[in-house]
Amino acid sequence: MTVVNISFAAAGFLGAYHLGVTEALLRHGDKLLSSLKACAGASAGALVATVIITAPDKLQVKPFRYDFMLELREGIEEILPPNAHQLANERLLVSITHSKTHKNSMVSSFTSREDLIKVLLASCFMPVYAGVKPVEFQGQKWIDGGFTDSLPILPVGCTITVSPFSGPQDISPAHKGISKLHVILANMSVMFSKDNVIRLNQALFPPSLPRLKALEQEGYQDAVDFLKKEKWIQ
Repeated sequence: MTVVNISFAAAGFLGAYHLGVTEALLRHGDKLLSSLKACAGASAGALVATVIITAPDKLQVKPFRYDFMLELREGIEEILPPNAHQLANERLLVSITHSKTHKNSMVSSFTSREDLIKVLLASCFMPVYAGVKPVEFQGQKWIDGGFTDSLPILPVGCTITVSPFSGPQDISPAHKGISKLHVILANMSVMFSKDNVIRLNQALFPPSLPRLKALEQEGYQDAVDFLKKEKWIQ
């Protein structure tokens, strides 16, 4: 049996796209998920990866709509089951960035539920935007993992990559422009296009609710198309 991993890119408010992808995988990807070894992610992508591993039945198919770290913590605490850290241990990889050295760390070991929550908060902490005090974890201070590795690739097995930005990822929006120029954003290759510039702006500043719903549906359809293309479903 093929060993499969899924990695969700840093996405900010474009996490709506990831939610659509996840809904499609849970509805139509039984064959793929039965081979799933681990999930990885950065920032909003880490949140979605965590839900798949620890609480897929609690997936809320609606956009992330948080403005403050406190609200994010409350949302995470509401979703995660008491044994979330045990379910996630060595099956979830979360990208975080050291606030002083700006070096990346991939966390996959969680000794408590609180440890898991702190790592997720760290991976989503964008300085100034989310506050001024980085998240403390194991005596060190950490910020958004999307700064240093926005699309983690797992070392063992095949990693299916998911991104709300047009690029060479397995599941991503189709590129509609003529240019084939790529740029690298924290280890993630994306197309240099007007659409991606707009998406980047929407990742930082929440778009309208209709746009978020459209992103969710786009992610759902892109995931279904991928499953069909790779023969995971007929």
